[in-house]
Amino acid sequence: MAAALMLRASVSLLHRHGKVCADWLAWVSSRAMASKTPVGFIGLGNMGNPMAKNLVKHGYPIIACDVFPEACKEFQELGTQVADSPADVADKADRIITMLPSNPNAIEVYIGTNGILKKVKKGSLLIDSSTIDPEVSKELAKETEKMGAVFMDAPVSGGVGAARAGNLTFMVGGVEQEFDAAKELLTCMGSNVVYCGEVGTGQAAKICNNMLLAISMIGTAETMNLGIRLGLDPKLLAKILNMSSGRCWSSDTYNPVPGVMDGVPSANNYQGGFGTTLMAKDLGLAQISATNTKSPVPLGSLAHQIYRIMCAKGYAQKDFSSVFQFLREEENL
Repeated sequence: MAAALMLRASVSLLHRHGKVCADWLAWVSSRAMASKTPVGFIGLGNMGNPMAKNLVKHGYPIIACDVFPEACKEFQELGTQVADSPADVADKADRIITMLPSNPNAIEVYIGTNGILKKVKKGSLLIDSSTIDPEVSKELAKETEKMGAVFMDAPVSGGVGAARAGNLTFMVGGVEQEFDAAKELLTCMGSNVVYCGEVGTGQAAKICNNMLLAISMIGTAETMNLGIRLGLDPKLLAKILNMSSGRCWSSDTYNPVPGVMDGVPSANNYQGGFGTTLMAKDLGLAQISATNTKSPVPLGSLAHQIYRIMCAKGYAQKDFSSVFQFLREEENL
């Protein structure tokens, strides 16, 4: 009986002071978030910008850095600390994520004159989400290890849309014992975080994925173009493909034909998304790996040449799905 009375009294108290309880919980939550240690983020481009924002949403204070100061302006206005150089970031944070365009950029940010390794602290965790040559990742890992820190490669798949939504897929290579520490941060930005093996295997998985993506996008663009020339309505053709054996991500999620889907680059004159120049770069990485491993990749090689030609013909800054527009223009030559 006494226990029941105490329970009723407690419930009554909670009802009377519900707002106080809610405020207290909010205070506890904010305290917990504020207690999270800062995370350095270097590279605030089309992908890095939304990735960093998702870390902020999860309560991580960010120390931002980009070679272009204007890229940091938005974060600065939000009260985020901005560093002058990668070395400055390393001096202020022991967990750093980098998102860079190419091999030279990654090398400069890590081992350049003002690179991370100039001031990296022992025990720091460095996560590189750039898409670069697996061999470069391995070399950066060796240099990082000399400084008593840990390097992991964690390239992403999903594009800008997934980066904004926090639904990226991360392919992680590195010391397995450090995977959980990396995953804590990466799950703030992605819905899939997959351990692939030693350093470099994350990059290997990414370049294999992007080679297939390039091939399938060209195939989708060719197919849609042929169907349209045969008199088929593009939306109808896309619907049929997506319920048939030809279905793929390029057709059902990222269709390259203007007017078929909303919210994709083809609906916005191929602006945003994943640039043609970046796809050409990734295909070049695949070619280097194929040569090194003596792997025949005839379709990958052809895709590489097509995207290189597109770059030379004014498509470099357009989304890679603009291969459809490129094919349409080529047919009129």
